[in-house]
Amino acid sequence: MSDKTLPDGADFEHIIEDRQEFAGNMHEVFEISQEILEKFLEAEADEHHSTNPDPMNTMPAFTELMTALWSDPQKLAESTQKYWEAQGHLWQHAMMKWMGGDEAATEVEMPDLPAEGKRFKHDDWSENAVFEYIKQSYLLASGWVQNTVHEADMDPKDRKKAEFYARNFVEAMSPANFAALNPEVLEATAAEKGQNLVRGLKMMLADMERGKGKLLIRQTDMDAFEVGRNMAMTEGEVIWQNNILQLIQYSPLTEEAYSKPLLMIPPWINKYYVLDLNEKKSMMKWLVEQGYTVFIISWVNPDEAQKDETWASYMQGASDAIDRVLSETGQKQTHIASYCIGGTMAATLTAVLNRDGDKRIASSTFFTSLVDFEDAGELQVFVDDKTIAMVDEQMEKGYLPAQTMASAFNMLRSGDLIWSYVVSNYMLGKAPVPFDLLYWNADSTAMPAKVHHFYLDQFYTQNKLVKNLLEIDGKPVRLGDISVPVYHVAAKEDHIAPAASVYGGAREMPKADVRFVLAGSGHIAGVVNPPAAGKYQYWTNTDMSSETLEGWLEGAAESAGSWWLDWDKWLKRKSGKKVPARVAGAVGGVLEDAPGAFVKLRFDQR
Repeated sequence: MSDKTLPDGADFEHIIEDRQEFAGNMHEVFEISQEILEKFLEAEADEHHSTNPDPMNTMPAFTELMTALWSDPQKLAESTQKYWEAQGHLWQHAMMKWMGGDEAATEVEMPDLPAEGKRFKHDDWSENAVFEYIKQSYLLASGWVQNTVHEADMDPKDRKKAEFYARNFVEAMSPANFAALNPEVLEATAAEKGQNLVRGLKMMLADMERGKGKLLIRQTDMDAFEVGRNMAMTEGEVIWQNNILQLIQYSPLTEEAYSKPLLMIPPWINKYYVLDLNEKKSMMKWLVEQGYTVFIISWVNPDEAQKDETWASYMQGASDAIDRVLSETGQKQTHIASYCIGGTMAATLTAVLNRDGDKRIASSTFFTSLVDFEDAGELQVFVDDKTIAMVDEQMEKGYLPAQTMASAFNMLRSGDLIWSYVVSNYMLGKAPVPFDLLYWNADSTAMPAKVHHFYLDQFYTQNKLVKNLLEIDGKPVRLGDISVPVYHVAAKEDHIAPAASVYGGAREMPKADVRFVLAGSGHIAGVVNPPAAGKYQYWTNTDMSSETLEGWLEGAAESAGSWWLDWDKWLKRKSGKKVPARVAGAVGGVLEDAPGAFVKLRFDQR
């Protein structure tokens, strides 16, 4: 060996320093990992655990899946054979690339593979033969699993559940989620001598401490936002409150306002300020600028104090809020607008008031709200008799912990909302960027036990409202009793309140003059779409005789931009003459400035 092949003394020192730094970082990684494990075990020991080995009740669906697959063994054998033939082509492609380069690899016939997505953006996933084979083998296997489930001859609801959990399984098994198989993580670890893992595990430890032993994955910079400082900033006052809500009245931004006020009823499954994220995105500020006197309910983030609340008491709370709105404005009627589960409750409230001849509601608007739960979107996979029993166990203190709902929503898009952050935060050690919507998404709420049980059982499981079987306080509640003008908005890509189901529910109100509008995008972006943004589109069609959304769309007119403008035209015609704008709380007084104390209470700060 020539002396030229030996490093000089300076190089030796550099190598030794690098190895010492790497070893030190790995030792710190080990120590932090031990601390994380201890916190996890401590939390597990303190928590009540069910003895049910299948808490999400997936076994019946997968048992039916196995039965369906084995009922046609020839089809299963052919599918399996095609899968292994495709794996053979992938292996041959990898060997040719390894030995002869890209040009040789192109001679191999490749099978069709699912889309790669953002998780495989690093160059080595395509340029390195080993990592490319790992990626392609995974894509082939995940596609085969999901196609096999999708094509199985089984009950549609069971298939939906099996597809959901199969998709979550293959998302979790992505090689990108494992540090030793992810070239980006390996590259970062080598370049930073393991410091990326130290930073990442420190973030994981902080997220476990925030979750009191449960991992609450941060999806944004949690210190970049604060409700009342740079979110929920529209000026107003809390003018009334009770055990379950605060009522906010927004300050006028015009000299005159329409005489009939507007009360917003948001979901209590999330906090209201998704409708007031910031000045550019705020529906509340925009409505006030159009000359409406606007009120909004801010629901409490419940604990043991709300253990006796019911669906009926939440309806009563909204009814009491209507009284306060009318008292404050001196009017006999108010418009109400509602969102998601808030819309489901508003529909029952409107039906009850119309049934009883109560004239306080001038019109009722629903944003992506389900009243027909036959096909209730992806959340339906979490709901059946057995899973409701499991949820009841978690609500032994009178409420469902906020973390439970947060986990359910994140599972709906696990690739984007869970695994991408596991890799970026904890393996690459990158702090997430500030994003207001993800901050709101992480500001989860608890659920009052009796209210949540009623919602899951009466609506999701039994679909009683659309079947005219729902009773509240011993009296029937029927959509057919709704007689006020109704504005229904569905979102075309909504996976929580499917547009077809929202349309079907809108057709169950024969006495009402219903305007149905289909907005572009999904459950949030389809609703929170200010006109100034110039995004998406919406469809309108006054003819709702078609039994299907597809039929309705055939005769619908498409308009660019935000549906807010269409709603504004509809609402103005029903809002009376202009009167001098009213100062918030001028009649009944003020409790505190908006956004109020209820919305500021975070579950991870209790």
